[in-house]
Amino acid sequence: MGVTETIIRTVVAFLTLSILMRVMERKELSEITFFNFASAVAMGSVAGNLAFNKNLTILNGVISLIGWSVLTLLLGWIVMKSKKARKLMNGEPLVIIKNGKIMEKPLRKVSLDIDGLHALLRQKDIFSITEVEYAIFETTGELSVMKKDSKQPVTKGDMNLINPQKKLLPTITEVVSDGVVNTTNLEKLNLNKEWLHKQLTQSGIASLSDVLYAEVQPDQTLYIDRKNDTRHES
Repeated sequence: MGVTETIIRTVVAFLTLSILMRVMERKELSEITFFNFASAVAMGSVAGNLAFNKNLTILNGVISLIGWSVLTLLLGWIVMKSKKARKLMNGEPLVIIKNGKIMEKPLRKVSLDIDGLHALLRQKDIFSITEVEYAIFETTGELSVMKKDSKQPVTKGDMNLINPQKKLLPTITEVVSDGVVNTTNLEKLNLNKEWLHKQLTQSGIASLSDVLYAEVQPDQTLYIDRKNDTRHES
């Protein structure tokens, strides 16, 4: 394949792909579905072959690009009109925190662990699961969060009854994740496993294996999320 043909092929591939991308719907990167992404990759591959593969004629390459675009637009129209097709192609949002409790099955379904969940919550300026009423994992991979409302029980702080002798921790600290104790964090808080087991026993939990997640609050109380909270799942 000579230089002239390579230049012609490159220009044709570039112009064809540019026009088709302009015709097709434009979305923010965060809104692109997996199918749209796969389709864009496939079209890029075809355009690359059109530019450099001498075994692919220019006409066939252009037809292939147009075909991919038409099929993508057609499927997009079907998805827009049909809820079943939309659910099949794009999936559906999943509730991973409900009534302040972590829903384990949806969490596993989206391949998200506790650390990943915390990272997504921190992006929403939330540093404790206790602040969350609902959290929904969207089909775009983002997390939508509804915090608990302001109608909370009156606290000692509201009534200026804070005990000056009571030590407040500087931040919320994870001490159990997936049934495993974080001894390093316990030591940083000057706490030990005996204290942890006592707190769990008082909450009616006999074994660490029953704990999905636990964190020490700034007032040194322990927030616990049990495993298999099936009573909270829809």
